[in-house]
Amino acid sequence: MLEYLKIVLLCVTSAVCYGIVHDQFTARICIEYFTVFHPPVFGTQSPTLLAIGWGVIATWWVGAFLGIALAVAARAGSRPKLTAVALLRPIVKLLLAMAAFATLLGFLGFVLAENKIAFPPNWVVDSLPASAQSRFMADRWAHNASYRSGFLGGIVVCALVFRKRSHP
Repeated sequence: MLEYLKIVLLCVTSAVCYGIVHDQFTARICIEYFTVFHPPVFGTQSPTLLAIGWGVIATWWVGAFLGIALAVAARAGSRPKLTAVALLRPIVKLLLAMAAFATLLGFLGFVLAENKIAFPPNWVVDSLPASAQSRFMADRWAHNASYRSGFLGGIVVCALVFRKRSHP
């Protein structure tokens, strides 16, 4: 049971660290993504503090879900069991893939907005200066890419971990 908890804590910690680092970049690309698109939870305009706060709030629960699923994939049943340490490499690979997708799609969102192909939602446009709209789209696309690639990648990691247990 302790190893299950270690896996969940590893995933929560990994997700939170990823979220904070990710948000350190996106808060500096478009601070309005955090001050307009998110509720005023922290009462600050500091990109560093917003990134830390939202990096925790927006990712701990994703890490918890992945951790529970990964713990089951790694430990449940009669197959050989994997430890939290054995899951470090697949988790790091997942986070690196997420960062790559976030970077690529954030850049694409910016380019599409600059070329008037993609637009922020109307309720956001009304609160954003025109100069921030392309940067907002970069952040929005980067965040969506992180969530989506993390969700799909998490499923793949769980499947690979479960499969690895039958082929040591």
